[in-house]
Amino acid sequence: MALRRLFKLSSLLRSAVSLTLSRNIGISAVVFNRAKELDPVQKLFLDKIRDYNTKSKASGGIVDAGPAYQKNLSEEVTKLQRLYGGGDFTKFPDFKFSEPKLEEGAK
Repeated sequence: MALRRLFKLSSLLRSAVSLTLSRNIGISAVVFNRAKELDPVQKLFLDKIRDYNTKSKASGGIVDAGPAYQKNLSEEVTKLQRLYGGGDFTKFPDFKFSEPKLEEGAK
């Protein structure tokens, strides 16, 4: 009888240990994959993004924008100023709302 309890306890302990080990192996596999080098496509993509970021900071605006782009941009801004009565289109508009005048009515 004591031998059966010992076997039952050992099987429960064995299943708990195997479950814990399988969980830890699954988690450690994810950690090891993140520590590995990226695949070539991901690496190329990240390199291009970093390159674009440095070019963008150096130019202070759009990367590789030639004179044709600047001409087109100024034409479009001129069209918008004619359509909407001028103003500065490079900043967000300033909204001013006045308080409505409420009158107290007779009850």
